[in-house]
Amino acid sequence: METFWIRALQLIVSLSILVIIHEFGHFLFARLFKVRVEKFYLFFNPWFTLFKFKPKNSETEYGIGWLPLGGYVKISGMIDESMDKEQMKQPAKPWEFRSKPAWQRLLIMVGGVLFNFILALFIYSMITYKWGNMYIPVENVKNGFSYCQAATKAGFEMGDIPLYADDMKIKTMDGDAIRAIAEAKTVTVKRSGRLVTIKMPEDFMLQLVGSKERFATYRYSPVIQEVLPGSGAEKAGLKAGDKIWSVNMNLTEELSQFYNQLEKSQPGDTIDIVVLSDNKFLYKKAVLNEEKKLGIMLKPLTEIYQPVTEKYSFCESFPVGIKQGFKTLGGYVSDFKYVFTKEGAESLGGFGTIGSIFPPVWNWEAFWSMTAFLSIILAFMNILPIPALDGGHVMFLLYEVITRRKPSDKFMEYAQTAGMIFLLALLIFANGNDIIRLFK
Repeated sequence: METFWIRALQLIVSLSILVIIHEFGHFLFARLFKVRVEKFYLFFNPWFTLFKFKPKNSETEYGIGWLPLGGYVKISGMIDESMDKEQMKQPAKPWEFRSKPAWQRLLIMVGGVLFNFILALFIYSMITYKWGNMYIPVENVKNGFSYCQAATKAGFEMGDIPLYADDMKIKTMDGDAIRAIAEAKTVTVKRSGRLVTIKMPEDFMLQLVGSKERFATYRYSPVIQEVLPGSGAEKAGLKAGDKIWSVNMNLTEELSQFYNQLEKSQPGDTIDIVVLSDNKFLYKKAVLNEEKKLGIMLKPLTEIYQPVTEKYSFCESFPVGIKQGFKTLGGYVSDFKYVFTKEGAESLGGFGTIGSIFPPVWNWEAFWSMTAFLSIILAFMNILPIPALDGGHVMFLLYEVITRRKPSDKFMEYAQTAGMIFLLALLIFANGNDIIRLFK
């Protein structure tokens, strides 16, 4: 349960930062063009508000809502989430959104997306400056990798070390490498000291998405680095330095075998564990938590295989961070097309899926890295041409600029309502997938 709350706290703090920055982007451009902003809220506040205040001589009310699904700024003279139809029936005022030139309204609408993307670039730059760029070169992974069933079917074998995806040299096994491998025609691997070429299936990425398995895991034995207080592992007497030899009478010589055994179990199950502790084999019984985990931190890869760390000065970190931001955006856009497949739709997740990506213990590097990634996603998703999103407003503004005809208020009301219904349905679907996975 402690793990759940740590992840939930990270998710809430991260989303709060992103929402505030996003809405501030709209707010800043609105005030720059002398458009009145009536409200600036973190989270939504239907029926009641947790906290609100209005500074003296200010036109804006600031507050915190109770429904943590985002946030909003209420801009005068605009059809938005508030659906304030009465205001739109009144004659247009000079300080209202609808009174401003199309190019100013366009900048107000893209302000949130722009600020989210700038935030991501800044965070990536600061991560680079603070922690550098640490990675494990594939050639340092002496024991190679273990592969999922889809990869094995494609021709990968246990211990293979991927070197090239088509003509692209694989530097380290990260998301970019996996994407390149999945979309390559051929992959060259090092197998038992010799080079072998694997011809990749055209639909390998779909197979990978559908399997919901990790493409590859590093081959090394699981060794406990830390036992979380109050966990099933602590109650079972497991301690740092123990090497997990078997789970439920199945050998776990490799990390993938350990994870597979946990995956076969159910939350609350008591599992049999044999550990090598102080050169002695000991038999233990441990209870899994609600996430089918023992409550342990394993020895990191960096203590198994030799990493390389690239350090950068403050000024040098910005080009690297900006490059990382654009690369992350490019990768996400490239993967987005799989959402429209059966496998991709089934893999969609809501707040539970997003929260599970955060580490079970607070780690600032991981937190900021995830926040930057989510900021990229938020920027991209918001610019999609869907009514009720920023991209929907941008789409109608571009239509106005091109045709020199403004869509009617009634049309905008219908479009906003339709967009909100669609987004609510998508939210229910994504979080419904999380619930289905939980029961499975």
